[in-house]
Amino acid sequence: MADLLHPAAVPAFDTSIWRVLGNPLVGSESIGPLSGRTVAVKDLYDVAGFAVGAGIPEYLHEQAAATESAPALRALLGAGATARGIAQTDEFAYGITGANVHYGTPPNPRVPNAVPGGSSSGPATAVALGQADIGLGTDTAGSIRVPASYQGLWGLRSTQDAVNRSGLLPLAPRFDAVGWITRTPGVLRAAVVASVQPELQRGAPARYAVGASVVVGLDDEVQEAFVDAVDWLEGTGSITPVDFVDVGDLAALFQAFRTVQAAEAWQVHGSWVRAHPGVLAADVAARFSWASRVTGSAERAARGVLGVARERLDQILDERVLLLPSTASTAPRLDSEAAALDRTRSATLALTCLAAIGGYPALSAPLLDVHGAPLGLCLVGPRFSDLALVDAATAMATQLNEMPG
Repeated sequence: MADLLHPAAVPAFDTSIWRVLGNPLVGSESIGPLSGRTVAVKDLYDVAGFAVGAGIPEYLHEQAAATESAPALRALLGAGATARGIAQTDEFAYGITGANVHYGTPPNPRVPNAVPGGSSSGPATAVALGQADIGLGTDTAGSIRVPASYQGLWGLRSTQDAVNRSGLLPLAPRFDAVGWITRTPGVLRAAVVASVQPELQRGAPARYAVGASVVVGLDDEVQEAFVDAVDWLEGTGSITPVDFVDVGDLAALFQAFRTVQAAEAWQVHGSWVRAHPGVLAADVAARFSWASRVTGSAERAARGVLGVARERLDQILDERVLLLPSTASTAPRLDSEAAALDRTRSATLALTCLAAIGGYPALSAPLLDVHGAPLGLCLVGPRFSDLALVDAATAMATQLNEMPG
């Protein structure tokens, strides 16, 4: 409980972070391992008595209040946590910067004047500021791992379908997964234990792997931070010598992923978007416009590419954990040009989509650093190795704390 914030230190209500705030908003359902912990709930989950807004005021006004909370939230409440409030998201969660034209962009407490990362931006910033202990978010293409990486937090995308996704507004059901963001690995571990049935969890894989094409494609500073950390872990015996593996053509995989994600996003939200022209921000509107033009043949071809990639990744993750940077860069500046942000987005999604393609658990641990800015080390493991990834990264954190420089 040492990292609980004293109530007097909590900043004033910030609508770029929170849509609704309570004290608590929803009480705990029992006494358990999360007693005393508070949850920032991404504005995609049903919270009893409140409507889902998905980061869009016009959408919120048309929705009815939920009659019961989503199972993913109830799992945390059942372990003793309370819901502090409903936190902001990128519109329909279709973004990874954390910007929102309706409510504003949440701050990044670790990197001033930089984007917070999205689309679980509100929960991440709430956790980083100490206004909540757990951010209950989602990860379709990296929306847990990106804000965790940018803000120096622990963030886990769970094995897809390890946690009941009912009561959750989808973006692309083929890839959507429940996830959590915390300041410490212990709280993250407790959230996983509360949410995922123990019989589903498998033990820690014995070996580690690095994708050769991943390392070659990294910017020099990110590559140096990543390689130095892996070398240190190998040198100290913390991990076995890594296997260099072929994860495939990242650009081709990202294009196929992007196509299927877009097709599904349009199937879910296209009717609403078409009926509300001019409501969405220009970048999100452009994504939906592109999604509306994805043909059935293009979608089928892309699904075929992803099927082959999933088989390849299943072989790589057979008793292995794949190591890579969580994001292609540290948090970009708020005043970055739109074209630069789009390039960074594409480079990062080429990394994060690997876990989404196979429905694998993926953990961003705040173990890397580039000139004082946090960068996550990502561990992608076999399905249902969620807890094992948290335990492995916790041990790595101890070793990397002793790394010179």
